Amino acid sequence: MQVTKITDDQPIPVVAIKRFTKEEIQREYDYFLAQKILESLLAEGLITGGEFDQITVLNRRTFSPHLAEIMP
Repeated sequence: MQVTKITDDQPIPVVAIKRFTKEEIQREYDYFLAQKILESLLAEGLITGGEFDQITVLNRRTFSPHLAEIMP
């Protein structure tokens, strides 16, 4: 385990906070709903895993969700 001593001469890092617009939040929500529907279609056997992956790519292009970067 590494211990770091904090002294007065070390600057405190500042983290930038991302503020989302209403449009960005709506796109995130729309993407979420589209993916839930897609998951339901996959679970019911109405689409294949490959089709699921292809449509997911299209959904990410269409909705441009910011959180898609951390999603599988």
